Amino acid sequence: MCGNNMSVPLLAEAMTMSGKEKETAAVIFLHGLGDTGHGWAETLAKIQPSHVKIICPHAPIIPVTLNMRSMLPAWFDLMGLSPDSPEDESGIKRAAENIKAIIEHEVRNGIPSNRIILGGFSQGGALSLYTALTCQHPLAGVVALSCWLPLHKSFPSASGCNKNLPILQCHGDIDAMVPRQFGAMTAEKLKSIVNPQMVTFKSFPGLPHSSCPEEMAAVKEFIEKHLPRV
Repeated sequence: MCGNNMSVPLLAEAMTMSGKEKETAAVIFLHGLGDTGHGWAETLAKIQPSHVKIICPHAPIIPVTLNMRSMLPAWFDLMGLSPDSPEDESGIKRAAENIKAIIEHEVRNGIPSNRIILGGFSQGGALSLYTALTCQHPLAGVVALSCWLPLHKSFPSASGCNKNLPILQCHGDIDAMVPRQFGAMTAEKLKSIVNPQMVTFKSFPGLPHSSCPEEMAAVKEFIEKHLPRV
């Protein structure tokens, strides 16, 4: 099981954009630190295929060490944004189970797991990578924007069903928050976890810790390729 049969609290408040025709696929997208799902729901609606449901949950509000323990929407605690920063292992694993519960809910409601793309930006992208690679269901792919792989020093092997998981990783080359070099290191690590041919790393000139139309065009192409109309 990918998660369990508990209620799915993140779905109750999530921004859900229904498809314009029968939904045969889904994109679950996780926002970054301090954000909500609203902005990404609006952005993704512009590239949403008519047969695809888009779900943008909101992270719980928790104290975040990186921001002097101030209360922010966060998927897990952050102590730093460098490859050597200590990590909130229990929080990361707990957050991943909550996202797996959303995947499980969609599967129970008729969308096969291999018709679900998981994605996210910054901390949300980090959680999407960790969740997808440890999920016991095969997924259609992962969109990882401006992010890193949590627990990369002790990452477990990818579950067998996700050894051939398509991963689109995008990063701005002037990102001061999560430097492009960290993203490139993540891409190399991912190639040691899944089939390296499945990992695509795209760098966008002049892009800070943000998104841009060219990046969203790449995301649109990835979604259309891996979630074709059936």
